[in-house]
Amino acid sequence: MSVVSGPSATSPLDFNQDSQAIAIAGVDEPVILRYFSMLNAGEFEAVGQLFAVDGALQPPFEDLVVGRAAIAAYLDQEAKGFLLEPQSGSSTLLDNGCTEFGIMGKVQTPWFSVNVGWTFILSPAQEIFLVKVKLLAALQDLLPLRDAASKDAASKDAANKKPGPSHTTPQ
Repeated sequence: MSVVSGPSATSPLDFNQDSQAIAIAGVDEPVILRYFSMLNAGEFEAVGQLFAVDGALQPPFEDLVVGRAAIAAYLDQEAKGFLLEPQSGSSTLLDNGCTEFGIMGKVQTPWFSVNVGWTFILSPAQEIFLVKVKLLAALQDLLPLRDAASKDAASKDAANKKPGPSHTTPQ
C-alpha cells in the first residue's frame, strides 16, 4: 500500500478559491490557474513557490531565470501592474511523464496590451519546470511600444527629481 500526501494547508499549491478567478478554455490544471491568479494579484513569492526548486522562467527577449527566489525577484521587478488574461489552451503528455501546456491569451501592461503565448512544462508532481513566454507580435510592432514606455519612464523620473542648488564655476 502506498500513501500519497497532498500539499499542506499553508502551501501555495493548496488550491483555494483564488484559482477559480481564472478560467482557461481547454485547461483546468490547478497549478496553472493558480500561477495566473497569483501573478495577477502581485503575489510573486507565492508564484515562485509553484516552480520546482530548479524551475525556470523564460521571459521574452531575456535570459532564462532559474530558481524559485530568482523567479519571484524577477516578477517583482518586471511584472508589477501586469494583467495576464489567458484565454485558451491545450495539453500534451510527454514521454518523461511531464505535461506540456500551450496557452494563448493577452497581457495588459501599464503601457500597452499584447497577445502572448505561454508554454508550461509541469512535472508529474505538478511543479512547474518551465514557463516560456512568447510575445505574439512582430518585432517592428513592439519597438514603438518600448520607446513609448522608455519615454514615459524618463518623464516620470524627471518629474520626481527635485531641483538641486545651482552651481556656478568661478572664472
